[in-house]
Amino acid sequence: MLNKIKYAFSSLMLVELLKGMALTGRYLFARKITIQYPEERTPMSPRFRGLHALRRYPNGEERCIACKLCEAVCPALAITIESEQREDNTRRTTRYDIDLTKCIFCGLCEESCPVDSIVETRIFDYHGEKRGDLLYTKDMLLAVGDKYEAQIAADRAADAKYR
Repeated sequence: MLNKIKYAFSSLMLVELLKGMALTGRYLFARKITIQYPEERTPMSPRFRGLHALRRYPNGEERCIACKLCEAVCPALAITIESEQREDNTRRTTRYDIDLTKCIFCGLCEESCPVDSIVETRIFDYHGEKRGDLLYTKDMLLAVGDKYEAQIAADRAADAKYR
Protein backbone atom coordinates (compact mmCIF):
# COMPACT_ATOMS: atom_id res chain seq x y z
CA MET A 1 0.00 0.00 0.00
CA LEU A 2 2.82 2.33 0.89
CA ASN A 3 4.52 1.64 -2.47
CA LYS A 4 1.35 2.58 -4.35
CA ILE A 5 1.12 5.91 -2.51
CA LYS A 6 4.82 6.58 -3.13
CA TYR A 7 4.41 5.76 -6.84
CA ALA A 8 1.33 7.98 -7.17
CA PHE A 9 3.10 10.88 -5.44
CA SER A 10 6.24 10.57 -7.59
CA SER A 11 4.22 10.40 -10.80
CA LEU A 12 2.14 13.38 -9.71
CA MET A 13 5.25 15.44 -8.94
CA LEU A 14 6.95 14.36 -12.24
CA VAL A 15 10.13 13.13 -10.54
CA GLU A 16 11.41 11.43 -13.70
CA LEU A 17 11.00 14.64 -15.66
CA LEU A 18 12.92 16.61 -13.04
CA LYS A 19 15.73 14.02 -13.02
CA GLY A 20 15.99 14.31 -16.80
CA MET A 21 16.02 18.11 -16.65
CA ALA A 22 18.78 18.00 -14.01
CA LEU A 23 20.90 15.75 -16.21
CA THR A 24 20.35 18.02 -19.21
CA GLY A 25 21.26 21.08 -17.14
CA ARG A 26 24.44 19.44 -15.91
CA TYR A 27 25.69 18.86 -19.48
CA LEU A 28 24.29 22.13 -20.81
CA PHE A 29 26.79 24.19 -18.84
CA ALA A 30 29.72 21.75 -18.99
CA ARG A 31 32.77 22.47 -21.15
CA LYS A 32 32.16 21.33 -24.74
CA ILE A 33 34.54 18.84 -26.34
CA THR A 34 34.39 19.52 -30.06
CA ILE A 35 37.04 18.72 -32.65
CA GLN A 36 37.34 21.06 -35.64
CA TYR A 37 37.81 18.16 -38.03
CA PRO A 38 39.95 19.11 -40.99
CA GLU A 39 42.31 21.22 -38.88
CA GLU A 40 42.36 19.02 -35.76
CA ARG A 41 42.60 15.24 -35.68
CA THR A 42 41.71 12.87 -32.89
CA PRO A 43 44.32 10.35 -31.75
CA MET A 44 44.17 7.13 -33.75
CA SER A 45 45.26 3.61 -32.90
CA PRO A 46 47.99 2.00 -35.03
CA ARG A 47 45.54 -0.91 -35.39
CA PHE A 48 42.89 1.22 -37.14
CA ARG A 49 41.61 -0.48 -40.29
CA GLY A 50 41.14 1.98 -43.12
CA LEU A 51 42.19 2.15 -46.76
CA HIS A 52 43.97 -0.93 -48.13
CA ALA A 53 47.50 -0.88 -49.51
CA LEU A 54 49.82 -3.36 -51.21
CA ARG A 55 53.40 -3.34 -49.95
CA ARG A 56 56.72 -3.92 -51.69
CA TYR A 57 59.98 -5.43 -50.51
CA PRO A 58 62.87 -2.97 -49.99
CA ASN A 59 64.30 -3.97 -53.38
CA GLY A 60 61.09 -2.71 -55.06
CA GLU A 61 59.51 -6.07 -55.88
CA GLU A 62 55.88 -6.45 -54.88
CA ARG A 63 55.27 -8.76 -51.94
CA CYS A 64 52.12 -10.48 -53.16
CA ILE A 65 52.80 -14.09 -54.16
CA ALA A 66 49.27 -14.69 -55.49
CA CYS A 67 48.40 -17.34 -52.92
CA LYS A 68 44.81 -16.02 -53.00
CA LEU A 69 44.26 -16.57 -49.28
CA CYS A 70 42.92 -13.04 -48.86
CA GLU A 71 40.44 -13.61 -51.67
CA ALA A 72 39.30 -16.88 -50.11
CA VAL A 73 38.92 -15.51 -46.59
CA CYS A 74 37.09 -12.28 -47.55
CA PRO A 75 33.52 -12.60 -46.22
CA ALA A 76 32.22 -9.83 -48.49
CA LEU A 77 33.86 -11.24 -51.67
CA ALA A 78 35.42 -7.83 -52.27
CA ILE A 79 38.83 -9.06 -53.49
CA THR A 80 39.52 -10.38 -56.99
CA ILE A 81 42.93 -11.83 -57.86
CA GLU A 82 44.33 -13.21 -61.11
CA SER A 83 47.87 -14.50 -61.40
CA GLU A 84 50.40 -15.98 -63.78
CA GLN A 85 53.69 -17.79 -63.44
CA ARG A 86 56.88 -15.90 -64.24
CA GLU A 87 60.06 -17.14 -65.91
CA ASP A 88 61.65 -17.95 -62.55
CA ASN A 89 58.67 -20.21 -61.66
CA THR A 90 57.22 -17.82 -59.08
CA ARG A 91 53.63 -16.67 -59.14
CA ARG A 92 52.77 -12.98 -59.20
CA THR A 93 49.48 -11.17 -59.57
CA THR A 94 48.37 -9.71 -62.86
CA ARG A 95 45.16 -8.38 -61.35
CA TYR A 96 44.44 -7.45 -57.73
CA ASP A 97 41.19 -5.54 -57.24
CA ILE A 98 39.41 -4.53 -54.04
CA ASP A 99 35.89 -3.17 -54.27
CA LEU A 100 35.65 -0.83 -51.28
CA THR A 101 31.89 -0.53 -51.67
CA LYS A 102 31.67 -4.21 -50.71
CA CYS A 103 34.51 -4.31 -48.18
CA ILE A 104 33.50 -4.47 -44.51
CA PHE A 105 37.04 -3.66 -43.25
CA CYS A 106 37.18 -6.77 -41.08
CA GLY A 107 40.95 -7.20 -41.45
CA LEU A 108 40.80 -10.89 -42.36
CA CYS A 109 42.70 -10.30 -45.60
CA GLU A 110 45.50 -8.67 -43.66
CA GLU A 111 45.63 -11.49 -41.11
CA SER A 112 45.64 -14.26 -43.72
CA CYS A 113 48.49 -12.85 -45.83
CA PRO A 114 51.66 -14.92 -45.24
CA VAL A 115 54.03 -12.28 -46.64
CA ASP A 116 52.39 -9.16 -45.12
CA SER A 117 51.53 -7.85 -48.58
CA ILE A 118 47.99 -6.51 -48.13
CA VAL A 119 47.56 -4.17 -45.17
CA GLU A 120 44.92 -1.77 -43.98
CA THR A 121 46.32 1.68 -43.32
CA ARG A 122 45.16 4.39 -40.95
CA ILE A 123 43.77 6.44 -43.85
CA PHE A 124 40.05 6.96 -43.32
CA ASP A 125 39.31 10.17 -45.21
CA TYR A 126 39.00 9.00 -48.80
CA HIS A 127 35.94 9.18 -50.96
CA GLY A 128 34.49 8.35 -54.33
CA GLU A 129 31.95 10.32 -56.29
CA LYS A 130 30.97 7.39 -58.50
CA ARG A 131 30.85 3.67 -57.85
CA GLY A 132 33.91 3.00 -59.96
CA ASP A 133 36.02 5.41 -57.90
CA LEU A 134 36.08 2.94 -55.00
CA LEU A 135 37.27 0.00 -57.08
CA TYR A 136 40.97 -0.04 -56.25
CA THR A 137 43.23 -1.80 -58.75
CA LYS A 138 46.67 -3.26 -58.20
CA ASP A 139 48.42 -0.09 -59.39
CA MET A 140 46.32 2.12 -57.12
CA LEU A 141 46.95 -0.14 -54.11
CA LEU A 142 50.69 -0.22 -54.80
CA ALA A 143 50.71 3.59 -55.06
CA VAL A 144 49.02 3.86 -51.64
CA GLY A 145 51.57 1.42 -50.23
CA ASP A 146 54.50 3.34 -51.71
CA LYS A 147 53.21 6.67 -50.43
CA TYR A 148 52.55 5.53 -46.86
CA GLU A 149 55.22 2.83 -46.43
CA ALA A 150 56.95 4.64 -43.55
CA GLN A 151 53.70 4.90 -41.57
CA ILE A 152 52.72 1.32 -42.41
CA ALA A 153 56.12 -0.02 -41.30
CA ALA A 154 55.96 1.98 -38.05
CA ASP A 155 52.44 0.70 -37.31
CA ARG A 156 53.51 -2.90 -38.04
CA ALA A 157 56.53 -2.52 -35.74
CA ALA A 158 54.36 -1.11 -32.93
CA ASP A 159 51.93 -4.01 -33.33
CA ALA A 160 54.57 -6.75 -33.71
CA LYS A 161 54.54 -7.85 -30.07
CA TYR A 162 50.80 -8.55 -30.27
CA ARG A 163 50.91 -10.64 -33.44
